[in-house]
Amino acid sequence: MMSAARAGGLWRYYLARLKASEYVFMILVATVIGLGGGLTAVALRYLIGFFQWVSFGSWSNLLEAAHRIPWYLLIFIPAIGGLIVGPMVYRIATEARGHGVPEVMEAVAVHGGVIRPRVVLIKALASAVCIGTGGSTGREGPIVQIGSALGSSIGQGLKVSARRLRTMVGCGAAAGIAGAFNAPIAGALFAVEIILGDFGVPQFSPIVISSVVATVVSRYFLGDMPAFIVPRYELVSGFELVPYALLGLVAAFVGVGFTTLLYRVEDVFDSLRVPDITKPAIGG
Repeated sequence: MMSAARAGGLWRYYLARLKASEYVFMILVATVIGLGGGLTAVALRYLIGFFQWVSFGSWSNLLEAAHRIPWYLLIFIPAIGGLIVGPMVYRIATEARGHGVPEVMEAVAVHGGVIRPRVVLIKALASAVCIGTGGSTGREGPIVQIGSALGSSIGQGLKVSARRLRTMVGCGAAAGIAGAFNAPIAGALFAVEIILGDFGVPQFSPIVISSVVATVVSRYFLGDMPAFIVPRYELVSGFELVPYALLGLVAAFVGVGFTTLLYRVEDVFDSLRVPDITKPAIGG
């Protein structure tokens, strides 16, 4: 029987040899992160469905379920969800309290891609409870942070350099987006443009592989269905571009206005003189 010390020594030896091969090492790790990111995206969707079923009695159609229950439950169920989420994000993992994407960008830019492993579990549970109980939020930010935390945890476990760790965070973010929304191209471009801000080939190749692997995993469990159904359309006249341009202009102002209002409301909540763990319940 091989001793634990000898087995550990062999593991460190082969790991060191594998790390010496930049391309092979990153491809293998990107594949592992893609598998984990895809499974995490699937698990998050099922978790949200479970808490939605517990809260509203419906696994899929929340709108129909909301019409069937008394009006006062529509007020109290999100508040109860907030009471559950508050202690999780304020006592166990404070990084999980934000939108998700800005926290990952900060981790990459300021902390070299280091994200605590506990964020994977806490962000998944907190997001599933919040969304499942009717909280006004979506899966985009949480799945990016969950996937990025997974990639960072794997990189920290392998003791890679800061440059490789940032790439692994990008792999996790791409895998999360791709697995959650069946969008491998969008996942890869999102990671390199928003998370890393670097289109270099050494970073881009592992991210694409991770994104594709996560999509394959997601399609295996959830099927090959687009996240958003876009109706068929065609351009009849060139003059149609005029209202389209006006629509884009209006949408830009609406987007800026919504973002400004969102941060103003966050500032109001930050200034409330109440215990932090109760703020999600007040919001709910």
